[in-house]
Amino acid sequence: MKAMPVPGISGAYLFEPTPHADERGFFCRTFDREVVASVGIDPDGFAQDSLSRSRRGVVRGLHLRSGAGEAKLVRCSSGLVFDAVVDLRPGSPTYRNQEFFELSGDTQVTLYVPAGCAHGFQALTDPADVSYRIDRPHDPAEDVAIAFDDPELGIRWPLPVTLMSARDKAAPSLAEATRVLT
Repeated sequence: MKAMPVPGISGAYLFEPTPHADERGFFCRTFDREVVASVGIDPDGFAQDSLSRSRRGVVRGLHLRSGAGEAKLVRCSSGLVFDAVVDLRPGSPTYRNQEFFELSGDTQVTLYVPAGCAHGFQALTDPADVSYRIDRPHDPAEDVAIAFDDPELGIRWPLPVTLMSARDKAAPSLAEATRVLT
């Protein structure tokens, strides 16, 4: 497994596994504490693992947490997703930058999203499973959502949006959410 910094988001990394493939399929390590530690991330600093399953066209996000924020490791364990990260850390050298990725169950690449960055994705397959490892227990009182179609962000989701939660449909603009975060 190797760690690659994400140029547009300070402190973000892609962790690319080394799959061992044969006629049965493949095997790969999706988390390696030594590799994670080698880039300054505490491998013991994660508190919860979660999994979402989405149908093609579903958008989840953009989400982040207020207060201390929430760092996460995100991996598409099955299927394919278009993944979006927006740096909303005011003191960051990459403040307001956006990066986009295709995360795939075929590659098992893991994305590290630093605390203070908004994250969301769209399922490109039916289904698409996304695994999350977060650095502190979830507290719904700290949840912040940003409108997926905010014109200031201008994210071009690859497919028409087929479904999203009521919370995400009602999410405020980036400008409104930023006021909650500061």
